[in-house]
Amino acid sequence: MLQIQSKRFYLDVKQNRRGRFIKVAEISADGRRSQIFLALSTAADFRDHLSSFSDYYASLGPPNPESMPEDGKLKSEMMIKENRRYYLDLKENSRGRFLRVSCAQVSQTMVRGGPRSQIAIPAQGMIEFRDALTDLLDEFGTDDGGFKGELPEGRHMRVENKNFYFDIGQNNRGIYMRISEVLQVKSNFRTAITVPEKSWARFRDIFADYCDKMKDGNASASGGSSGDKDAVRDSTRDPVRDRPSSSGADGGPGTGSGPK
Repeated sequence: MLQIQSKRFYLDVKQNRRGRFIKVAEISADGRRSQIFLALSTAADFRDHLSSFSDYYASLGPPNPESMPEDGKLKSEMMIKENRRYYLDLKENSRGRFLRVSCAQVSQTMVRGGPRSQIAIPAQGMIEFRDALTDLLDEFGTDDGGFKGELPEGRHMRVENKNFYFDIGQNNRGIYMRISEVLQVKSNFRTAITVPEKSWARFRDIFADYCDKMKDGNASASGGSSGDKDAVRDSTRDPVRDRPSSSGADGGPGTGSGPK
């Protein structure tokens, strides 16, 4: 736990079946809570950026409201970890200077990233924060553990006026598939579900079962329809007209010499 000005920061190393990560929770003076998650390898990169930001902060003069940037940003960097982007912005406002760390997940349907989680570290506490991260990384290392291979690329399919996007991602809870449906009508209406990897096989089995049932049902309907048509033809046949001709007093087969 770190106390930096009026804020408390909790840094916890956690582990699930997919590997190790650090949860950083920020508790403001009014009790508001914010948090972000960092894989151990990402935390190592963040620690190095903290050193760079601290050096830059030390080179700055005292705050000058007249020379403050319009967006308040003094220095910015970005880190990319699989489908996550971390934005580091050293900013300045009327309350002072601080480092805002925000995280957004990106996919095929969210090119600019989805909702962001973020924390704000007072600039004076960046060195202390870096040292705390260093202690944890020295103890637990920078190996994330968990899944080591490359995640499959996203896929897309179009059905009538709908687009379906399949994106594979990974977070602190594991690997998942996000299935997004985008309806292209007057405006792009989007909805999505997230399926954990442990459920993929069950989803596949359910889909396969429905496909088999629909295939069998269509085959039965097709066969029944053919049989019905034959029954209709049989019921409308004229037994006299369609009776085969016979030889004898009425003449030979097909001669038409019988009585009229």
